[in-house]
Amino acid sequence: MAGELPDLHAHVRTGTGKGAARQARRDGMVPGIVYGGGAEPLAINIPFNALLKRLRQGRFLSTLFNLKVDGQEDVRVICRNVQRDVVKDLPTHLDLMRLRRTSRISLFIHVDFINHDKCPGLKKGGVLTIVRPEVELNVLAGDIPDHVTVDLAGLNIGDVVTISHVSLPEGSKPTIDRDFVIANISAPSGLRSSGGDDEEEEEDGDDTEE
Repeated sequence: MAGELPDLHAHVRTGTGKGAARQARRDGMVPGIVYGGGAEPLAINIPFNALLKRLRQGRFLSTLFNLKVDGQEDVRVICRNVQRDVVKDLPTHLDLMRLRRTSRISLFIHVDFINHDKCPGLKKGGVLTIVRPEVELNVLAGDIPDHVTVDLAGLNIGDVVTISHVSLPEGSKPTIDRDFVIANISAPSGLRSSGGDDEEEEEDGDDTEE
């Protein structure tokens, strides 16, 4: 489960509209808005370099933050959208949503694969094909998992791992009703090719006998 929440520092943005947002960007800030949680929306600025560092660390949209704003009480937030410059691909605006611990939210959670060395299929030369490196789960805001785990021990070539094979963290459930595929152990391409050659040889042999 997620540990202590990382802090996200911001400043109250004075003024609203495109003019104030452009000024914020000139000052090395990224404008944003905090909404939800039964309170009025709050316009903020976040230092550009600090935000860019967070974004490059990954999983920004699935991380719960402790938002610290001068003159405001700390609040749990999650980012629902990051707008980017279409040319430079740099952040230009973000939307943060306030959450209570008991709030439920749908997030994409990273999938970890363990026990590669205990997987018979991989030892035979099989290939792990990851269909979903992340799965969307509905979780409690106060108990967001860092990841879900797929145990590869005992899997053979041809085996398929679906969401029903995974032990999900308590309080979490998939957003998709069907039993979707996360990964599979497929035969190596060389083995498939050799199998095809054998079939062709058998067919050639049959022609010869005739």
